[in-house]
Amino acid sequence: MTTSQILILLVIGLFAGVLSGMFGIGGAIFIVPALIYFFGFEPLKAQGTTLFMFLLPVGILGAINYHKAGNMDIKTALIICSTFVIGSYFGSKFILLFQAQQEMIKKIFGGLLIFIALKMIFGK
Repeated sequence: MTTSQILILLVIGLFAGVLSGMFGIGGAIFIVPALIYFFGFEPLKAQGTTLFMFLLPVGILGAINYHKAGNMDIKTALIICSTFVIGSYFGSKFILLFQAQQEMIKKIFGGLLIFIALKMIFGK
């Protein structure tokens, strides 16, 4: 890996961290597309790489700030986490069945991002 690639990855991580701290997002919405377009990753490799990144407590410092400000519901987060881990397992098993259709996966992912964006912009 070249120095410029490492610098790009550091910028991606910093920007995703800022987005995560500001909006609670970063992985799927920024890191996955960045790995696909800046590094030529296939969608599944970008998704797997991003999931691995979350194995570490990457959001801990931002979470501490939200907790100190009284903007965190730990009980709700733990309930979501309890099924998120199961959903992550089965979701990854399912999408890996389509490993040969990387373009289809990219289009589904892009469509999901557009749907979420439109819902947030125009929805209630």
